[in-house]
Amino acid sequence: MSEKVSVGIIGCGSISEAYLKSVKVFPIIQITACADINMEAAEKKANEHGIRAMSVDALLRDGDIEIILNLTTPQSHTEINLKALHAGKHVHCEKPLAITRADAKEVIALAREKELLAGCAPDTFLGGGLQTCRKTIDDGCIGKPVAGTAFMMSHGVESWHPNPGFYYKKGGGPLFDMGPYYITALINLLGPVKRVCALSAITFKERIATCEEQAGKIFPVEVPTHVAGTLEFHGGAIVTMVMSFDVWHHSNHNIEIHGEEGSLRVPDPNCFGGPVHINRGGKDGWQSVPLSHGCTDNMRGIGVADMACAIRGSRKNRCSGELGYHVLDVMEALNESSVEGKYIVIESSVEQPPALPPGLNNGELDG
Repeated sequence: MSEKVSVGIIGCGSISEAYLKSVKVFPIIQITACADINMEAAEKKANEHGIRAMSVDALLRDGDIEIILNLTTPQSHTEINLKALHAGKHVHCEKPLAITRADAKEVIALAREKELLAGCAPDTFLGGGLQTCRKTIDDGCIGKPVAGTAFMMSHGVESWHPNPGFYYKKGGGPLFDMGPYYITALINLLGPVKRVCALSAITFKERIATCEEQAGKIFPVEVPTHVAGTLEFHGGAIVTMVMSFDVWHHSNHNIEIHGEEGSLRVPDPNCFGGPVHINRGGKDGWQSVPLSHGCTDNMRGIGVADMACAIRGSRKNRCSGELGYHVLDVMEALNESSVEGKYIVIESSVEQPPALPPGLNNGELDG
């Protein structure tokens, strides 16, 4: 798989910088061009990284580009995903895959029709921290998982993000913004979700930006900013999850998985590294687990690299559209449960992504 796969970025916002830097670790891919509805933003990013700046339409017509990396806002994901697929390109987008099930189904159906790959962030579960946790569970170190907790609680993004408004529109909020990291991590560790129930609230009807770029600007809140839910997995584990933009401070761990023979403390699923801790119920307490896998720095783009390996190796990509859809299905169901006051059975399912082999060199994704 020595032939590089050419990648073009659509969307040159703040997240694009992380991708442009990290993909250099992976010899299988090369970002060659970028586009944005704001041509000035595309030209700035292109000049900084020595790539071509193009219009969106020109980038989609470029015959050398095989993968479109869709880094637009969530409200534009479906439009760009469909355009990329219609242009004969594989597409990997930032999370979520779409903001409605119907839109996501359309993307997956078109990818299958065109025999192309669709993929979706987050790819943090491919990092050394979460892959170590996966190996720990798969090796039976805590026994069969029976329970868990997952907490992402902050007071929102308006104090630091240069464009916080879209975080409080449909497709945003703590569930759709940070939920994909946590739910994807849990699926990687425990398999697909069977059913959910939830309560939610919009605590503040408006948010006031305090970031330098938009200080004082008022944003209406259209989505729940505190979601408390319970997820039952097909494997039997029951996980309590809270996603909130309404909490000033807390002391909960990001994720813990409790098995029949011990407990596992999982690192922040928004990161690629550790630490990982295990407690097997004896008197020794929590013990550090050495990481079994690499890719522990900020490796945004490892999912794109895995897609490139899948293209060259004729296999399925780990950050698949089906995985992205199942995550979206779970999030939509949590919202519906809160509104309808009942359990929601998850109609979709997905296989656990194959674990990465331990001992790979940095930048490798296949054994």
